[in-house]
Amino acid sequence: MAAAATQTTGTTTMAPTRSLSSNKKELQGLILGRYEVGKLLGHGTFAKVYHAKNIKTSENVAIKIIDKEKILKIGLIAHIKREISILRRVRHPNIVQLFEVMATKSKIYFVMEYVKGGELFNKVAKGRLKEEVARKYFQQLISAVAFCHARGVYHRDLKPENILLDEDGNLKVSDFGLSAISEQIKQDGLFHTFCGTPAYVAPEVLARKGYDAAKVDIWSCGVILFVLMAGYLPFHDQNVMAMYKKIYKGEFRCPRWFSPELSRFLSRILDTNPETRITIPQIMENRWFKKGFKHVKFYIEDDKMCSVHDEVSLGENENNNSGFESDQSLSESDSEIQTRRKLASMPRPASLNAFDIISFSSGFDLSGLFEEGTDGARFVSGAPVPKIISKLEEIAKVVSFTVRKKDCRVSLEGSREGAKGPLTIAAEIFELTPSLRVVEVKKKGGDKGEYEDFCNRELKPGLQNLMVEDHALPSDTE
Repeated sequence: MAAAATQTTGTTTMAPTRSLSSNKKELQGLILGRYEVGKLLGHGTFAKVYHAKNIKTSENVAIKIIDKEKILKIGLIAHIKREISILRRVRHPNIVQLFEVMATKSKIYFVMEYVKGGELFNKVAKGRLKEEVARKYFQQLISAVAFCHARGVYHRDLKPENILLDEDGNLKVSDFGLSAISEQIKQDGLFHTFCGTPAYVAPEVLARKGYDAAKVDIWSCGVILFVLMAGYLPFHDQNVMAMYKKIYKGEFRCPRWFSPELSRFLSRILDTNPETRITIPQIMENRWFKKGFKHVKFYIEDDKMCSVHDEVSLGENENNNSGFESDQSLSESDSEIQTRRKLASMPRPASLNAFDIISFSSGFDLSGLFEEGTDGARFVSGAPVPKIISKLEEIAKVVSFTVRKKDCRVSLEGSREGAKGPLTIAAEIFELTPSLRVVEVKKKGGDKGEYEDFCNRELKPGLQNLMVEDHALPSDTE
């Protein structure tokens, strides 16, 4: 495998360099009991990036160390805070992940995903790519950019040097140091900061009249696609001002090996008029783009990103078909036996201790369905665990939520993208007594208002119905 990939600092690009023993001494306080520091991957004006290993998990990470004194002197603290906020907002398989942030009096530490396949730039430097390979990278790039834009994040410095490849050849967007968020848009609805790398910058940025950052990212993606396919830049000149003129006029020519379909596609992306330039949804509907494209499927569990490798996973089959196909061939008695086996194999929920119970209700009134907090609610039921899970699945089906189950935990995930991502709710079942269960519901992602609306419209009534069913059971069986 290739040597460790160039990682970036957010404000400067990291160039590979040799490891220094003095740097290890500097980091001993950070890594004791947690991370074992390896070689220095690179350095910039305000930061250094090291390869490191988590001692407990043996996981490889990249640690970016920022000199707090330097950034305080030039007023970059707000910039660093914004970068942290952005990286936490955009967790996606095609974006370099931020795992945690730590700080001392003199240093700020970003513990990040270690990407060791090299820069995409290094791959292109060897020559142009085959169309299928270039298309795959472009599809992954657009998936990452679309994810960012849906969350109000705009990169504004997309280029092959800021795109890394992992050991499996999957693309990872890095360096969100120049990124902007929708909160920074001025009253005219546009951004006004001049930023980006000259060869990849959009013509409207050069005009300095304000620009739509989403359209600027799309332009940069178009330049990247051209470079992947051609092996050189669409707008290039030794004189920077001459190059800017070419960009401003949109003067470029596709080489003869570009298919007519690709040439037409690029002309729509590299449209100098941002009003008529192709949008992300239109890109995703383009015939050239769609060949072999699969939407990236993933979810966050226990603060970790989990990939869904198959187009339809086993869990989704269970949710969509409700076991219909497998149960169709079973007799009634066989079905009952199978249900009993499922009940027997299900792990017992964790028991609550006295302190948990006290925290649940100051008055010990366990008859209430919910005790609501800012982002959570609790529900008490006499129903068995499988019945509670079935009710949660039933509620999720009504609003077309995806359901993921693990032991006594259920995750419900909405499909609607918002600025804070899809609404994600975690429900965990605890045992209060041998005959009573507590369901604790928490918002894990998405908009608070949407969460409260879902709780009031769907979750509360659904679980209240379950409670009514529980009370009705003894009289029905008498």
